[in-house]
Amino acid sequence: MKFVQSIDWLVERLDDPNVCVIDCRFSLADAEAGEKAYMEGHIPGAFYAHLDRHLSGEKQQHGGRHPLPNVEDAQKVFGSFGITEETTVVVYDQGEAMFASRCWWLLSYLGHSQVYVLNGGFQEWTNRQLPVTKEIPTATPSYFPVNIQADWLVSIEEVKEAVASGTSVLIDSRAAARYNGEVEPLDRVPGHIPTAVNYFFQEGLEGASWKDQKQQLERFRELDTDQPVIVYCGSGVSATPNIIALKEAGFRHVKLYAGSYSDWSSYEDLPIEKTDKH
Repeated sequence: MKFVQSIDWLVERLDDPNVCVIDCRFSLADAEAGEKAYMEGHIPGAFYAHLDRHLSGEKQQHGGRHPLPNVEDAQKVFGSFGITEETTVVVYDQGEAMFASRCWWLLSYLGHSQVYVLNGGFQEWTNRQLPVTKEIPTATPSYFPVNIQADWLVSIEEVKEAVASGTSVLIDSRAAARYNGEVEPLDRVPGHIPTAVNYFFQEGLEGASWKDQKQQLERFRELDTDQPVIVYCGSGVSATPNIIALKEAGFRHVKLYAGSYSDWSSYEDLPIEKTDKH
């Protein structure tokens, strides 16, 4: 797969100075749980990236629950891990894929070309009884170059245009109950952005392992690979595994609405749909 790397591949390169490993474990229910788990044991050489502190910016009235970080701040974080233009980066989380994929997306958006999500995550790593350590790595800070890939991201104005014109497919990556508007534990009002279709991100995985290219293509068989796609979720995190899945399936024009539903629903004047089940 183009954006997912195997555990076997990483095992062979753990001592390679040109490979940087980033642990992205996180819990939305407990913001410190991921870092605590990292301190208790992680893949040797792995640095830790915290969803709130490193992979997101400051929350505002609008912009969503996990807005993108300031570019300069992200540049400092990745530079502190010693990442240069030549570095191959492998990111992992427990196995849910969404936190690692957020880091993958951010690095890719900033223009880093060699970045992969570890297939199976830390769950599979420990299932295979591979080595873990409590040792915190040190890196010589580097200059992390930025080359923004503007075509990876859309603004809320572009989403409004897509809703009005139908020129892009909107994919909602949340669980069906939230998409349908049956429940909404986090945002102002339940429902989804009008015209959006629902593809729950976890359906791109089997357990902690990614489905292959053929299976991803089958998931999205009702969509045209040439049509522009805008992907969103609750706050721009769980949308990112769907972006990987779409790109693996051959979709060429795939963008993230980073503010996602938490941004859209923060505007009281914007329309929201629920699924009529009658």
